[in-house]
Amino acid sequence: MRDKTLTDKNATDLANLQAPTLADFEMLAGEAYERLPEDFRRLCDGVVIKIDDFPDDDTLREMDCETPFDLLGLFRGIGLAQGGGMMQTGQFPNMVWLYRRPILDYWAEHEESLGHIITHVLVHEIGHHFGLSDDDMEAIEAATGEG
Repeated sequence: MRDKTLTDKNATDLANLQAPTLADFEMLAGEAYERLPEDFRRLCDGVVIKIDDFPDDDTLREMDCETPFDLLGLFRGIGLAQGGGMMQTGQFPNMVWLYRRPILDYWAEHEESLGHIITHVLVHEIGHHFGLSDDDMEAIEAATGEG
């Protein structure tokens, strides 16, 4: 049965939809980052956000994932809570990965907007950099308007 709120034009639009690309995800992650509270973003100076389709095989083994779809995002680096405020020579920058295909799979199975999911994963992974509690991360996410 057809949903009465779905017009013919909307059906056509949906039929022509394509999955967001890596570049689309970069744009969505950038927009999500810009919505984070300014004082929080200021503390994130130097954190690099990367978008990949899936985690690499080493990461999947290290994180004990059963499938490549088990991991939506990952923080790699030395968090501020572990004394990572100063970059050492030869040290890679702190990085957050968002994994496009697992996020899209999660989106397809849940009733949340893609923007909300990307914001949630981004806040959660950056939260590892700071050693934040789940409550702290929920408050930051709520401040973006996506929580």
